Amino acid sequence: MASILDIAIAARPEPGGLPRLPDWEEFAALWNRNDMAAAHDWLNQRWAGLVANRIRGHEDPEAQFLQGIAFATLALFFTQNGNQEGALLMLDDAQVWLGRYRPSFLGVEVDPILDTLQELRPMIAGLAPDAECPMQPFVYRRFEYHR
Repeated sequence: MASILDIAIAARPEPGGLPRLPDWEEFAALWNRNDMAAAHDWLNQRWAGLVANRIRGHEDPEAQFLQGIAFATLALFFTQNGNQEGALLMLDDAQVWLGRYRPSFLGVEVDPILDTLQELRPMIAGLAPDAECPMQPFVYRRFEYHR
């Protein structure tokens, strides 16, 4: 369990004022094994640190990027857990937020995430709010990043 100090340190810039890139390896493992709840927690922790420690707070581009990935993560989580209404809302928000960061940002390949969302949207658009996930087995693109 991370402490508030860990969160602040995670967003602190390197010497010289340049921000550190998140270590995407842990997040990629969570995403790629479909542990979306833990992936969202990982993002939220880093997002909170950025918002608390950056002058622009919620308006910081890196914080907004993490927010976009969090929306995508929640969309995948919700659709698999019978919350199609929530999935659709998060999916649409993710597409808007992440579209600004194409093709990549902070070492993350954005297009595979957007491609997954674009394929999923028509499958869930007409479903009842509490319908089962239309994709069985649930298949989506892997999280791709560069160090």
